[in-house]
Amino acid sequence: MRPTAALTPLVALVLASTALTACGGGSGSDPDTVKVSFKQSTDNSVKVMDAYLADITEQFEKAHPGKKVELVPIKAPDSEYYTKLQQMLRSPKTAPDLVYEDTFLINSDITSGYLKPLDPYLAKWPDWNRFIDTAKAAARGEDGKTYGVPDGTDTRGLWFNKDVFAKAGLPADWQPKTWNDVLGAARTIKKKVPGVIPLNAYTGKPVGEAATMQTFEMLLYGTGDGSTDPLYDQGSKKWIAGGKGFQDALSFVETVYEEKLGPDVSDALDPNVMTRVRGEWLPQGKLAIALDGSWLPQDWLPGSGHEWPEWSKTLGLAAMPTQNGQAPGKVSMSGGWTWSIPAKAGNPDLAFEFIKTMQTKANAQKWYVANSGIAVREDVAKDPAYATAQPGIKFFTDLVRSTHYRPAYPAYPKVSTAIQEAMEGVTTGDTSVEEATSAYTDALKDATDNQVTER
Repeated sequence: MRPTAALTPLVALVLASTALTACGGGSGSDPDTVKVSFKQSTDNSVKVMDAYLADITEQFEKAHPGKKVELVPIKAPDSEYYTKLQQMLRSPKTAPDLVYEDTFLINSDITSGYLKPLDPYLAKWPDWNRFIDTAKAAARGEDGKTYGVPDGTDTRGLWFNKDVFAKAGLPADWQPKTWNDVLGAARTIKKKVPGVIPLNAYTGKPVGEAATMQTFEMLLYGTGDGSTDPLYDQGSKKWIAGGKGFQDALSFVETVYEEKLGPDVSDALDPNVMTRVRGEWLPQGKLAIALDGSWLPQDWLPGSGHEWPEWSKTLGLAAMPTQNGQAPGKVSMSGGWTWSIPAKAGNPDLAFEFIKTMQTKANAQKWYVANSGIAVREDVAKDPAYATAQPGIKFFTDLVRSTHYRPAYPAYPKVSTAIQEAMEGVTTGDTSVEEATSAYTDALKDATDNQVTER
């Protein structure tokens, strides 16, 4: 299957037949139109989501004569997207009929009363039984109700440039066993291949959740023996104060920027650094190692705007190791996005019909491949056509065995922000690891009404 290339001509359909406007009149202004809001890439050349939704729109309108779809894109970095989306959800005048929700924020929006429980719809939809349980849980509120249909998950690891590694005398089959192995490779590259950024690890508030999840939690969940969650204690229902594992993770970040193994601090704290990693630094051989996600190839496939057919030959993949190589030896984090119906949507029934069109086996598989995502439908995951559709899919799917999920409770967004602030302090050198950890614990108490424990 040629994922993005097959979809790309449909971008014209988006522009020609679907209004890409703000939902000014409210979602209920036309009972025959379903308004679908989604996160549009800040890179104008990346049209993966636009093309996919254009295809689904065409299918939906053909299957539902007289019904129309209005796509409502929000073009913004992650942190701004969440803010703009929540503003839209507050009023029936601005609420779309369907929204794209990051699983890390969904419980916060559920608690705020922004989303509609989908259980009555799901009970009548046979395909819901095809979704894996962990994916279902990611969209479930503390009240036990389900508020979103997941469209895939993701995992994270180390991408490395084999050409740069060869110049540095490092192996093409590099598989680090400890954090020190990762830092050691970065130090070797800095010494032997000047002009190349040795290692990118996202940090600070400007990149939002990317700093928390792609970097900090990939480190934190690799500390200790892996038997307990290092962020949230399920037994006591309390968040965990900054301890040794937290300090060790911060120390790794501090080392990367103190030793100038990462990008210049000004670049690292640029909100658009993720676009630069995918669109410039990796394709142009300016970055040796990227601690990043399974979705990167979506920017390099035919029709993406950053076509890079050599990526699968140029880049190697390695699992992120645990701190000292302790069992299970590797670590990953998983998240993902869901399609949810706002509580104030004017056309919720029509919105769920659109979800059903998106989530047929064929359409779901098309999206997983185009978006370089990991399947959450078991029938797709077992399909050989999916497993071999793109280089790297098997590697990142196999990491699901070693993955962790964020404690996505209502307080999590505030906890995440506190982590980002701690990271930014040690990145700039304005605070020590100890000071940043102490400040985090204080912020944690404020964010969780003092529901904090030590371990």
